[in-house]
Amino acid sequence: MTSIYTTPGLQSAAQSVISGSTGSAADVASIVKAMVNAKVAGRSALLTKKQLEATAQISAIGTLKGALSSLQDALKSLGDSSALSALASKTDGKGLTATAGSAAVAGSYAITVDSVATSQTITSGGFDAKDKLGEGTLKLSVGGKDIQVAIGKDNNTLAGVAAAINKVAGGAGVTATIVNGTDGAHLVLRSTETGANNGISVSVSLASDSSDTALSKLNVTSSSVADDPLDPGKLHTVVDSTSGWTQSIAAQNAMLTVAGARVVSASNKIEDAIAGLTITVSADAVGTTQTLSIERDTAAQKAALKTFVDVYNKFVSSVSKLTAFDSTAAAGSQAGPLFGDSMLNSIRNDLANIVSRGVDSATGKLGLSAIGISLEADGKLKLDDEALSTALTKHPERLSALFNANTGIAATLSSHIGAYVKTGGIIDKRIDSVNADTKSLDEQQKKLAAYAEQLTNKYNAQFTALNNLMAEMNNNSNYLTQLFGGANNSGALNQK
Repeated sequence: MTSIYTTPGLQSAAQSVISGSTGSAADVASIVKAMVNAKVAGRSALLTKKQLEATAQISAIGTLKGALSSLQDALKSLGDSSALSALASKTDGKGLTATAGSAAVAGSYAITVDSVATSQTITSGGFDAKDKLGEGTLKLSVGGKDIQVAIGKDNNTLAGVAAAINKVAGGAGVTATIVNGTDGAHLVLRSTETGANNGISVSVSLASDSSDTALSKLNVTSSSVADDPLDPGKLHTVVDSTSGWTQSIAAQNAMLTVAGARVVSASNKIEDAIAGLTITVSADAVGTTQTLSIERDTAAQKAALKTFVDVYNKFVSSVSKLTAFDSTAAAGSQAGPLFGDSMLNSIRNDLANIVSRGVDSATGKLGLSAIGISLEADGKLKLDDEALSTALTKHPERLSALFNANTGIAATLSSHIGAYVKTGGIIDKRIDSVNADTKSLDEQQKKLAAYAEQLTNKYNAQFTALNNLMAEMNNNSNYLTQLFGGANNSGALNQK
């Protein structure tokens, strides 16, 4: 905070006193300013300095808390072992992929894909696109769900029917479009769900007063039939042909053999064939037998550890800036805002100790160096990429021990950081303390300003009185000189 006081030329003001007369109101103001400033300027400057330091401390503590929170976020996946226990999948062919969940285990599986799941598409007979088809209600049945679509005088063309279906059904199992062929316009319905049990049926109920009956030509029934009586899952849809509808794409199930077991799925995303795995198939995999391998995801593990090292080093850099001392800088700005701060030093030493001491394992003490991460003299971590890769592929047990979910480095760091940054923790208490100091300093500045105003009024009154007195004395001196005589004046009393 900038002082409200200015520093006038004290020597000039003093000279006005020495000269024997203030001479003007401006001189009085100059003298008063000088005297008041001499009383309060030092104290005001000290308070301002402390206020600036408090503001800088609050900002620095906020930076420290932010760096700790970022480090804690980076530790989350390491602390609960989710990143380090991740598994990755690979296959030796096309059209087959898998995603490993937390329940998956490493292994290899032979998978044969006989068919993929498809959705049904059916096409109506031809209509004149301009014809009125009549009024009534369409009941669309897809996968056991019914959708009611009202057809009235405003939407009873084939295009109006398609629009009405899309408006009501919109993502609820079926979509409609119009295809114009040489024999007229056709209504094309497509199921949005795959699987042999998701065929489309349309039942038309004409309004009792409808004079047009062409709408009834949209009646169609779909059903599923078995391709192989000995394989009940091998089904496909068929439609009746009495109403002019044709099936351009039949709906069917995905059929796989996984590790010798038959698997049938209405979807190409198969979540329960192998525990913890989601298998996805496409047409490229049909007719092939592939090997699906589930292995430790070393790429994800390495990325998580690199992130940990980077964020920890950013924390160290932030702390170094906050506590730095630059002897070459100008006096008063050499030390960082938290130079010598006991709270920050305690936090830094605590975290450095956790990182450096490692963990107890079955084979003895185990440190980060066992996986290619070393602690440098400046407190930062250095990662040896080659050594880390070797450790991840040849010694995964080291990683598991170092970052176990209970006493591992990440879990311990996260626990300690949580105590620091939590609401009401030592950092919050420190901020509250500095804020209280700032409030006290503000109050002291206000009191000092009031005191300066009081002094100003007092001195103004005194110097105004002095100025008046000296003016009166000058008048008296002139009168006496005129009366008794003086330099170049004989005086009125000496005249005859």
